[in-house]
Amino acid sequence: MSRSSEKSSPAAPSSELVCASPTPLLDTVNSPEDLKRLAREALPQLSAELRDEIVRVCSVGGLHLASSLGATDLIVALHYVLNSPRDRILFDVGHQAYAHKMLTGRRHQMHTVKKEGGLSGFTKVGESEHDAITVGHASTSLANALGMALARDAQGQDYKVVAVIGDGSLTGGMALAALNTIGDLGRKMLIVLNDNEMSISENVGAMSKFMRGLQVQKWFQEGEEAGKKAVQAVSKPLADFMSRAKSSTRHFFDPASVNPFATMGVRYVGPVDGHNVQELVWLIERLSDLDGPTILHVVTTKGKGLSYAEADPIKWHGPAKFDPATGRSTPSHAYSWSSAFGDAVTELAAADPRTFVITPAMREGSGLVHYSEVHPHRYLDVGIAEDVAVTTAAGMALRGMRPIVAIYSTFLQRAYDQVLHDVALENLGVTFAIDRGGVVGADGATHNGVFDLSFLRSIPNVRIGLPKDAAELRGMLKYAQENPGPFAIRYPRGNTTRVPEGTWPELEWGKWEWTQEGNDVVILAGGKGLEYALRAAKDLPGVGVVNARFVKPLDEVMLRGAASTARAIITVEDNTVVGGFGSAVLEALSGMGLRTPVRVLGIPDEFQEHATVESVHARAGMDVAAIRTVLAELGVDVPLEV
Repeated sequence: MSRSSEKSSPAAPSSELVCASPTPLLDTVNSPEDLKRLAREALPQLSAELRDEIVRVCSVGGLHLASSLGATDLIVALHYVLNSPRDRILFDVGHQAYAHKMLTGRRHQMHTVKKEGGLSGFTKVGESEHDAITVGHASTSLANALGMALARDAQGQDYKVVAVIGDGSLTGGMALAALNTIGDLGRKMLIVLNDNEMSISENVGAMSKFMRGLQVQKWFQEGEEAGKKAVQAVSKPLADFMSRAKSSTRHFFDPASVNPFATMGVRYVGPVDGHNVQELVWLIERLSDLDGPTILHVVTTKGKGLSYAEADPIKWHGPAKFDPATGRSTPSHAYSWSSAFGDAVTELAAADPRTFVITPAMREGSGLVHYSEVHPHRYLDVGIAEDVAVTTAAGMALRGMRPIVAIYSTFLQRAYDQVLHDVALENLGVTFAIDRGGVVGADGATHNGVFDLSFLRSIPNVRIGLPKDAAELRGMLKYAQENPGPFAIRYPRGNTTRVPEGTWPELEWGKWEWTQEGNDVVILAGGKGLEYALRAAKDLPGVGVVNARFVKPLDEVMLRGAASTARAIITVEDNTVVGGFGSAVLEALSGMGLRTPVRVLGIPDEFQEHATVESVHARAGMDVAAIRTVLAELGVDVPLEV
């Protein structure tokens, strides 16, 4: 038999199995142009593959999972219709935008998100031409979008401006104020309200209740369902017509008198299913071409497609490392500074009925879940409205309460005027519990809390403390609640040591403590800087370390004593060196007429990008190695570390 007439045999099994890609459609999409080549019928599959990829990427830990899953269908529809980067798509907050990053050429860099030298966890202008704004704080997209629309019209251009706002950002006063101006000016833009009933905590406030009311009109829904069944029995086309008529009728019965968007002069469409990607494409195609401002209200599910994330979107907002298949993760038994604050303030409120805690949408992050359950009538979440939180506290203090505003350092920046004008001016008894003071690491420049010492120092009457541990935090909180005037107590992101209930050390505000004796070179440090200073000075004779736990007022008695005997002083702070603790020391010494040399270590006058906290501190020149280098330069015999 000739070879040509032989029947072919089945191929022998390969020693290596070639597995099909779990994301075959996504593998073909590396840009919005690639996306537009897909048939509309393929978009739901693409969304599903994107969600799978987001879960895989986020399972490494610390990334924004639930919000990105919820916005995936919407992002696919936006990029399918719009022409980015010519058309500008603005994502409020930005932690919902992972699908956007993947569809704009960054999919294979997603493993670097929040890592040093890698992608930002938010949108960032310098990272991609497709990122319209740099964000991290909420409620900024609408004002930015208005500015872009005005610039477009002034320059005679015709690109589209689309703002995607959600995750509770509409509770922010800045967003509502911008919306008012948008309606007044009437410039062409599309506002997509990504409504998932959540920010990080549950949404609060009248606007949130209004959105729920639009979604659930019981009399209308029941009437629609009964009518639909009757009509479908006669004619499917007629049923479709009636469904469309229902939408028009709802708008007729939802006039400007009950629709705040219409009152502001903004066209409103919705609510619609935010996970029906083909319907979203149809709507965006038409609405983005309309003159004037339009709101498209889409209802989405945070954590969409991942059962355990849908069931508990708060837990899965930014989870630690987990198994994508099961959701299991290694439980952490560490005791965070946030938990230390929450435990302390829960005890304080039990003993003092004047204590009332206010937070701007950060119940979980600020360690207040237990407090809100134990003292629900002395707890208030004002939403993403930091200015409202501070001025509400001022009103309470004016009537005899002792409110505590629990707030991240980076968000307190947004209420500077209220701290100055509404609290400090009348020396009111408001305590600011400032979480995430200092470098926060992976969240980067938008979230680093490295400016609060500087801007709070500039405000009269405000006293500032930096506890070294949970015990000092408790002592400072108790002192603040028992004494008049405003106090700021600032502590870092990370963990501390748990202390027993009932621990309330007596502290005299403004008094430092020696933690290592020495009068040759003295290191003054508080907070994270104190930890570095103690490690750097260990076993170095003549090097003293002071727990400079009060930045305002300084302990001028101890400072004068140290400066009179030491040949040099080093200050270490997890804050910008511009106007911070080191500046305060220099100002005080100048006022005393002392010329003791001072070396100021801290965050330089530039924004610090995302990396580990330790890496940022090393880069800034304020870690253990940096302190030892300065000690050596000052003539201290610093042995080489093995």
